[in-house]
Amino acid sequence: MHTISFRAETATVSISAPTKTVLDLVADPQQLPRWAPGVAKAVRPEGDEWVLVNGDTEFRITVRVSREHGTVDLLSAQDPRQGVFTRVLPNGEGSEYQFTMLFPADAPDTAVAEQMSTVREELRTVRKLCEEQAALG
Repeated sequence: MHTISFRAETATVSISAPTKTVLDLVADPQQLPRWAPGVAKAVRPEGDEWVLVNGDTEFRITVRVSREHGTVDLLSAQDPRQGVFTRVLPNGEGSEYQFTMLFPADAPDTAVAEQMSTVREELRTVRKLCEEQAALG
């Protein structure tokens, strides 16, 4: 029998911008401070990893991108089973951005709800930045 170690929560946002525009933003770890400032105030590369800096806290991630499949995964460098798994899907001339986050199976509902509220705000920022970029042509 297989056991579930994590609880998955997914949020989605519709974006009036081409999938390439969305992928260009979310696949670039250096753009994280623009759309997820609670996660990273600064980002720097170190070898094949990225270091997210938020105050005195640093966290290492690996970024796995498949433009062919429209996926961008931001994974813990220490445990790549943990992280954020995202996908950009075409929707007419625009896009859908799906964002799935894994939480420990025993995470309190209130903590998950609070984090997903932050995620929804970040997705609204992704939409705003991508739609502004698309308007510039």
